[in-house]
Amino acid sequence: MFTDERREAVLTALRRDGRVQLARMADELDVTTETIRKDLIVLEQQGLLRRVRGGGAVPIDRLSHEPEVAARVGNRAEKDRIARAALAQLPDSGSILIDAGSTTARLVEILPGDRDLVVYTNTLTHALALLNRPRLEVVVLGGRLRSKTVATVDAWAIRALAEINVDVAFLGTNGLSVARGLTTPDLAEATAKRAMLATAQRRILLADHTKIGVVTGAQHAELSDIDLLITDADIDTGDLGALSTAGLETELA
Repeated sequence: MFTDERREAVLTALRRDGRVQLARMADELDVTTETIRKDLIVLEQQGLLRRVRGGGAVPIDRLSHEPEVAARVGNRAEKDRIARAALAQLPDSGSILIDAGSTTARLVEILPGDRDLVVYTNTLTHALALLNRPRLEVVVLGGRLRSKTVATVDAWAIRALAEINVDVAFLGTNGLSVARGLTTPDLAEATAKRAMLATAQRRILLADHTKIGVVTGAQHAELSDIDLLITDADIDTGDLGALSTAGLETELA
């Protein structure tokens, strides 16, 4: 493979997966990691990607770009596995909080209606999807509704979160890294996500492997704020080791 062909393959993988991992790309193209590292440096200098800590890269607009939740159709099988694994964290009774996001939406789809639970959510589509399960009491947090995530934010949402206590919070994120913790592009949504941490006795993060090593615009949690990360088995072994070293308990689905 010529150099230009190899770099085009890197960009193709970036468009397909939303990120590239140094070691995985080297294995896929049967070259050394140093060769891929040099390719990433050149492609970054050309403004075609942004390198991230841990040995990889994300699209150049990843720090600020936020697709609508309905458009996040990638990694459906992985998100379904994560959602099924999350069911084991449900209490038999009591209350839960479900954050906005495409992976938490998969959890909402399969949330059982066989137990008495109060379900708080800041996401209108989550709430509507749960209305046909009569044993669930669904409570929507107030606030300004964001069109991209259909999540409520700003003062009313923060006030509501300050007044509730839940057994388990199922949280989402746009990026997760050892250096910067959990991040999301929108500052108002980051503020709401940060307020969710104080409401829950147990905090579960649902994030597929493409979110690992990614940093976006605003931090909403440290790794130490999360009790358990549920991700898919495609996570890079280096990323998994770094998270474990940082003290984050991780379950692979």
